[in-house]
Amino acid sequence: MSDAAFPDAAATWNQRYGGEAYFFGREPNDYLRAKAALLRPGGRVLCVADGEGRNSVWLARQGFEVQAFDVADVAVVKARRLAADAGVAVEHHVAGFDDWKWQPAAYDAVVAIFIQFADPAMRARQFTQMQGALKPGGLLVLQGYTPRQLELKTGGPGVLSHLYTAATLREAFEAMDIVELVEYEAVLDEGTRHRGLSALAGLVARKR
Repeated sequence: MSDAAFPDAAATWNQRYGGEAYFFGREPNDYLRAKAALLRPGGRVLCVADGEGRNSVWLARQGFEVQAFDVADVAVVKARRLAADAGVAVEHHVAGFDDWKWQPAAYDAVVAIFIQFADPAMRARQFTQMQGALKPGGLLVLQGYTPRQLELKTGGPGVLSHLYTAATLREAFEAMDIVELVEYEAVLDEGTRHRGLSALAGLVARKR
């Protein structure tokens, strides 16, 4: 994915994911961990822009059938290593949003955690693609930063147009049933770049 602010996402993320350490750590996102009980046990899950695999691998450890993709091939190598270390099978692929082979009504859940390196036009495509990939009754679990994060500066893209508000998300997913939509602040401890008090939005929505 790319835009004027982030013209070469693959190069940017390959650089960040270089080295042995896991950029956002090996543990799953807290919001995902808290909402995973809402997902259909053993269901088929797609993790988008999954990075080094912390969320997809954790979901596989919980018994879900998981596919995941990320634009950075360096990250996908590390995600596959993380899955092997955990003794679970995840289908990890190198792909961006616009070249992933989207299948309609293919997943019981789609997980989108901090996928905010996209301008509004690309974000609209992302949201449409994710909704279309869900089976009827399937759940979308999404977390991102809100505009107050520009003041806190504890992670995120640092570009206002890339951030979420509850109103923006409610409008974007008006065709779905909102299970939860919250703006809140919490302390994150996710690797070296999501650390400290953070301004967050969380969404769980069900496809009709």
